[in-house]
Amino acid sequence: MLTNLAFTSQANDKILLIGDSLSAGYGLEQAQAWVHLLQNKYLEKNQPITVINTAISGQTTDNALLKIDAWLKAHQPSHVLIELGGNDGIRGFPVKLLQKHLSQLVTISQQHGAKVALMEIHIPPNLGPRYGKMFTDSYRKVAKQTGAYLMPYFMTAVAVDASLMLNDNLHPNAKAQPIIRDFMYSEINKWLAD
Repeated sequence: MLTNLAFTSQANDKILLIGDSLSAGYGLEQAQAWVHLLQNKYLEKNQPITVINTAISGQTTDNALLKIDAWLKAHQPSHVLIELGGNDGIRGFPVKLLQKHLSQLVTISQQHGAKVALMEIHIPPNLGPRYGKMFTDSYRKVAKQTGAYLMPYFMTAVAVDASLMLNDNLHPNAKAQPIIRDFMYSEINKWLAD
């Protein structure tokens, strides 16, 4: 019942998704990708939510900082969802730099009047447990400092199942996309009702 109230009080939520290959539908047709599937679900359920997908394969937090002002001006979103950092982590970027960039992305979005959710990203274990923990902890720190909503990682259940991954073991395949869509549908509903 609560979610319906949230949707009637918020006429036309516009979510700007700033992400990387995991949200850009890497290796898939756009119609198969979770963002496209999610938008279709909103249409089917008559929920006035639009997802603007600016995800780019290979995007890092510093790349996104160069473009965020233009995206915010062009789309005027009510909400911004940041799904970034995986490429920073794979490249072994310093954790302090990641935190700085994420904080800037959140703050710039908030200054434009948007509510911000930060997805907690996890990286492959081959970078070592210490770096991995510091990396993931960064999201909690930034969310706490900026007041952004912390959203759980959408790959947690998918990444451990080889049948849901492409051969590179980094990207979800077509079979995984509806699973990610349903996870994100539930998580975004919680965020919008928060």
